[in-house]
Amino acid sequence: MRPQDLSGAHSRLAGPAGGPKGAPVTLAALAPGLRVAIFADETGWHTRRLQAALRARGAHGRCVDLADCRVDTTAAWHGLVIPGFGRELPDAAIVRGIAGGSFEQVTKRLGVLHALRALGVPVYNDVRAIERSVDKAMTTLLLHAAGLPTPPTWAIESPVEAQRIVMRESAAGHALVLKPLFGSQGKGLRLVGRVDGFHCALPDLAHGYAGLAYLQRHVPALGEPGFDWRVLVVGGRAVSAMRRVSTHWIHNVAQGARCEPAALDADLARLAEAAARTLELDYAGVDIIPAASGAPLQVLEVNGVAAWQGLQRVTPFDIAQALVDDLLTRRVAPRHEAAARSA
Repeated sequence: MRPQDLSGAHSRLAGPAGGPKGAPVTLAALAPGLRVAIFADETGWHTRRLQAALRARGAHGRCVDLADCRVDTTAAWHGLVIPGFGRELPDAAIVRGIAGGSFEQVTKRLGVLHALRALGVPVYNDVRAIERSVDKAMTTLLLHAAGLPTPPTWAIESPVEAQRIVMRESAAGHALVLKPLFGSQGKGLRLVGRVDGFHCALPDLAHGYAGLAYLQRHVPALGEPGFDWRVLVVGGRAVSAMRRVSTHWIHNVAQGARCEPAALDADLARLAEAAARTLELDYAGVDIIPAASGAPLQVLEVNGVAAWQGLQRVTPFDIAQALVDDLLTRRVAPRHEAAARSA
């Protein structure tokens, strides 16, 4: 196999399951024999569900930590080593988690995903979309540029300028949420500005915030307890939603919020789908909060490596199976068909 023949990089995709040239590929014919890399920095409930969903389609999912992958141009024509796949590439990849590390380590891990994409391996979510969604400032910028409602937000390296914004917002009666730029599960969130009638100053950004102030105007709860929505979008379509209810202002399930089933009305679905489309995500967990005084619903965050254990408890269908089926039918099948036509 030579680098210039990328269409042949996955020979299994051009096998008998493809049928005659030009014939459509069914899900049942597609998956048997496919080997899928599940990239995760830790294994557990989510990876087990994905492996079970792949087995249900006759495919095999192998968990791999991106930290264990490497570039080795002596190992194979493509120059990558993916543990468990020998000299071959996986037929597809699902990104479940990317471990933190030094700038160099994270760059290498993302580089592996970029390389797989360039070599023709469907990566779900695409690495470029993950980069957009994991960077909260970029997420907010893209949502704002697309005209989607999201709270006023600032990302600033200057402590003096950040403190000036906090003072100005506080004087106007607003609280701000200080968040780590790269963070999840509600960790490191802090209210500054006007909080319960008192001014709360910005803390030292060197501790816990890597010298950067990512500030988002706080959207107060409409009642007690407060809530927001987590909407799951798969393949461009909102498929399920839940309310995350909490007496605390942080509504993440990891911080103790209670999961309740929620009706997926048209406005909620349209906004979540637009947010996922803006970031070009295959699937997304979109966090939306209601706003007071007739203001539109507000998109808080868009998660490109979204957990769904809490949502699964209040959702009647198998979310992992929905993700796997979307990967196979929308991302893998077109390559399968193209390979069958050229065989």
